[in-house]
Amino acid sequence: MPNSKTAKRNYRKEYANYHSSATQKKNRAGRNAARAKLKKGGALVKGKDVAHRNGNPRDNRRSNLAVKTVSQNRSYARTKTARKRNPRA
Repeated sequence: MPNSKTAKRNYRKEYANYHSSATQKKNRAGRNAARAKLKKGGALVKGKDVAHRNGNPRDNRRSNLAVKTVSQNRSYARTKTARKRNPRA
């Protein structure tokens, strides 16, 4: 069995098992829509992440969206249901 650090990722299998599901497609569409909404509103989103404050990528209310650096947006732990542990983050 290959070492996990040296094993290559199987992107085709990863897509088939996770990214191609209807739920994940809707979540991805929600994230893309949020980014477009903020960009259209004049926010500078280049090189940054659009964060959903409540952790729900389909909730694109303006009050739920924030522009953060990549390190800020991906630095907190998420629970099993993909909710943030610290909702104020």
